[in-house]
Amino acid sequence: MAANRLIVHGGAGDWDGFDEAEVLKGVRAAAEAGWSVLRAGGTALDAVEKATNVLEDDPLFDAGFGSFVNEVGEVEMDALMTDGATIKFGAVAAVRRVRYPISLARLVMTRTQNCFFVADGADQLAAELGMPLVANITMVTPKEIDQFRQRQALHATRNEKGTGTVGAVALDGSGNLASATSTGGIPDKRKGRVGDSPIFGAGGYADNQFGAASATGQGENIMRFFLCQRVVEAITAGVDATAAAKSGLDYLAARIPDPEAGIIVIGADGSIGAAHTTKAMPVAWVTADGDIQVAMRPAR
Repeated sequence: MAANRLIVHGGAGDWDGFDEAEVLKGVRAAAEAGWSVLRAGGTALDAVEKATNVLEDDPLFDAGFGSFVNEVGEVEMDALMTDGATIKFGAVAAVRRVRYPISLARLVMTRTQNCFFVADGADQLAAELGMPLVANITMVTPKEIDQFRQRQALHATRNEKGTGTVGAVALDGSGNLASATSTGGIPDKRKGRVGDSPIFGAGGYADNQFGAASATGQGENIMRFFLCQRVVEAITAGVDATAAAKSGLDYLAARIPDPEAGIIVIGADGSIGAAHTTKAMPVAWVTADGDIQVAMRPAR
């Protein structure tokens, strides 16, 4: 019987101006939620969904409530759920009226014959599948909308790069792997822009033979090289999750000037890894002893 493993991330970015203790408290809470599922005998899919829901609820993170607004002051969210047992996935992009995009992505995978829904069609599907729809403005924090209005009044542009996507990866007692990735996208993005987060193989990937991963960072670069699939399939005899994560980012750095990326990984062997090229990437993981550890700057 496989040992339960779990790791979550809160996004690769600068994280300048944030209270790091509060950020780490947020990823710890997500890890605790996912770990409680696994300890109770739940599946990896259940665990990554629950952990990501916690981050989608936390206004400190760019996913769900707290997402950055786009150029017209709206939130457009993307999410991806992957299942290593079946090599299936569910994805949504540019959803505007769903509180938990990752839960909708899972429903796409489990309740439809399709893989990917976008925009109004995704919101409509959510309603048909019993998810409550919310007003888009309720997904925006008061601070975010105030700053947007100030920029509009001054005809100014935002300076910060953002804090990246959130995600979770888990291995359950049956040996099944899963990953979840959810994001509000880059700050002030063009309406309709979609990054790597909902792209299978790029923003997330899972295969029980190798491992599972969730990525974060500049999506236009990550999706060009299918970062998650590249890293997961690098986990072989003698190459654990940490080595695979670092090798994937080294490859990216060798091909693209100043890449902005991060990744969390769990191997089929139970090894856990995290790496990033940015100044920070808040991560929480569960050790082999069942202790939850956190770091703002894991191995780079």
